[in-house]
Amino acid sequence: MTAFALDDPYDRGSGLPRPGSLLRGAADSIPPSGLVVLAIFSVQLGAGFAKELFAALPPSAVVFLRITAGALIMGAFARPRLKGLAWRDWAVGLGFGLTLALMNLSFYEALSRLPMGIAVAIEFLGPLGVAVAASRRRVDLVWVGLAAAGVALLAPWGGSATVQWAGIGFAVLAALGWAAYILLSAAAGRRFPGTTGLSFAMIVSAVVIAPVGATTGGAELLRPELLLIGLGVGLLSSVIPYSLELQALRRMPKHVFGILMSLEPAVAALIGVLLLSELLHVQQWAAIICIVAASLGSTRAAQRVK
Repeated sequence: MTAFALDDPYDRGSGLPRPGSLLRGAADSIPPSGLVVLAIFSVQLGAGFAKELFAALPPSAVVFLRITAGALIMGAFARPRLKGLAWRDWAVGLGFGLTLALMNLSFYEALSRLPMGIAVAIEFLGPLGVAVAASRRRVDLVWVGLAAAGVALLAPWGGSATVQWAGIGFAVLAALGWAAYILLSAAAGRRFPGTTGLSFAMIVSAVVIAPVGATTGGAELLRPELLLIGLGVGLLSSVIPYSLELQALRRMPKHVFGILMSLEPAVAALIGVLLLSELLHVQQWAAIICIVAASLGSTRAAQRVK
């Protein structure tokens, strides 16, 4: 889950390279579509490793590790300038950070109760909803219906050992958070230079989640192996995919980027099978395909009317 609206890899104020420039040399030799696919796999691998941490730490503590690691790394390369900010800038930055914290906390709580593919599929309703709300075309009712059918297929109407209503509820909250995140990332991009808006939001998010994460994690958070895995999760889930996405957006149309990102729920399900042995039923795969198809259809329809 990364910000798609901020695409300047350099800080206009300091001239320092953004995280995207760290991979620039290698990324230039890879097709932009390949960069997006790599970013998707990086995010989902990060989620998979985070889920493995749930055996030692509660989701809130894992979120704390992930966001803190990401904030430290992003802050080192995109140090936000606070001097001269208007109160509206502060409001956007603080709202962005709070949304980031709640979105990730909700998603990790869903991830602790659902298979990865299902959690990501439901969460993906957030960006799909933003796209549909912005277009208001009649054909979008088809994609809304298809996505709704996918969710209905995922729901444990007759009881399920792998799907819980609480998990679905947290995934829906994460979807709402992702929708707000997209809107606020665009607002932050207009008010903060380069990627400093995201960096500011991640620092705020780390501060917000710290009391909960530190309390629930306790002394376990000081174990070196858990800290190392938490750093890896932060890199895989935030820094590396964001860097790759920035490079891809410089070299490809945004609608193509959106089409490729629609594959994320399917990749999540695949990572869940390979990394976590989360085997899904045919009905659950059908639900994920419905949501992916709804996202693809909405993105392609939006391109046709331009």
